[in-house]
Amino acid sequence: MKKVLLVLMLLIPFKVNAISASSAIVMDQNSKQVLYANNINDQRLIASISKIMTCLVAINYGDLDKVVKIDDNILKAYGSAIYIEVGEEMTLKDLLYGLMLRSGNDAAMAISNEVAGSMESFVYLMNDMASKIGMTNTIFYNSHGLEENNGNGNTSTSYDMALLTSYAMNNKTFQEIFATKNHIVKTNYKTYSWTNKNKLLHSYDFITGGKTGFTEKARRTLVTTASKDNMDLVVVTLNDGNDFNDHITLYNEIFNNYYSLPVLDKDNFNIENQKLYKDATFKIYNDFSLTLKKNNKQDVKIKYSLLKEKKVSNNQFIGTADVYLDDKLVHQENIFIVLDEKPEKKNWLEKLFGWLNG
Repeated sequence: MKKVLLVLMLLIPFKVNAISASSAIVMDQNSKQVLYANNINDQRLIASISKIMTCLVAINYGDLDKVVKIDDNILKAYGSAIYIEVGEEMTLKDLLYGLMLRSGNDAAMAISNEVAGSMESFVYLMNDMASKIGMTNTIFYNSHGLEENNGNGNTSTSYDMALLTSYAMNNKTFQEIFATKNHIVKTNYKTYSWTNKNKLLHSYDFITGGKTGFTEKARRTLVTTASKDNMDLVVVTLNDGNDFNDHITLYNEIFNNYYSLPVLDKDNFNIENQKLYKDATFKIYNDFSLTLKKNNKQDVKIKYSLLKEKKVSNNQFIGTADVYLDDKLVHQENIFIVLDEKPEKKNWLEKLFGWLNG
C-alpha cells in the first residue's frame, strides 16, 4: 500500500504588506503544511533555483567521487560561472558545490554531460523526478535555469519548488551541500575558494540552506530553509526584489507565533485496546509533527485502521495511523506488525549440551 500524499493548507492571517514577491510560500518541510500562501500555483520562470533539481538528480544518478574531466562542451556556457576550463579535473561532488554555492552554469553543463551523457537526457531525468515528487505545474528545459534561445525557460510554482526542496532535504548529501557557507577545491589547474551567494546563511541564525536565482525575465527567485524549536520550514519567493528581507519576515512570523506539536513517535508507538492481534506490538518508521498556531484551539486526532488478516508475518504492513486536524485527514503513516517470537523448545539432549557448555 502506498503512502497517501496529503497537503494541509493553513493560511496565516498576519499582514504581509511588506512582502513584495509575485508568488510566495512557507511550507513545513515534514508535514508539507502550507503555512503562508500568495499565488502559490502561479507558473513563473524560476531561473537558477532550477539547480536544486539538478543537484538532486546528480546525487541520485551520479558517482559523486568520480573525477570529471571537463570537455569543450563547457565553452557553450554563459552567465554566472565557476570558470572551469577544458581539460580541468574535478570530482562530481565538487562540481555540485560550484553549482549550488556559486550558481555555475558551466558546472551545470558539466554535471549534465557526466551524469546523463547529454543535456537532453539529463532534462528527462529532471522532469521524471518532478513527476514522481508531485510537481504538477513544473517543466524543465535545461539544468542551469537560463531561458533558451527559442524563449522556453524552466517554469514552476512556489508550491512545487517548496515541495521539491522539502523532498530534497531528506537527502543528507543534499543537506550538506545546501548548507555549506564556504568550500575550497583544488584541481589539476588551480585552487577555488567559493562563498555561498545565499546571504542568509551568513546573517540569519536559523537558516539551514538556500539557493538564489536571477534572470532578466524571471527576476529574483530564492529558496531557503530554516529550523528552530523543532520546526523545519522552507520559504520560496518568485519575482521578489526584496527577497532576503522577505524571507526573514516570513520566518520570524512563523517562529514567533507557531509551535511544533509531536503527533507520532516512531520510538514510542503503541495501539491501545486493539483486539485483532493478541501478543503483538506495532511499529512505524517515521515521526510526524504538526505546526500549529499558538493560542489557537485545534483538534488533533489519530485513528488507526488495521487490516484483519488470518495469518501475519513479522514486520508485515498491517494498516495506517490516520492523523486528523479539525476533522480533516492530513497524514497517513504505515503501520507494521511485530510478533512476539517464542523461543524454540529444546529436547533433553540440547538442554544437557547447553548446561555442559555453561
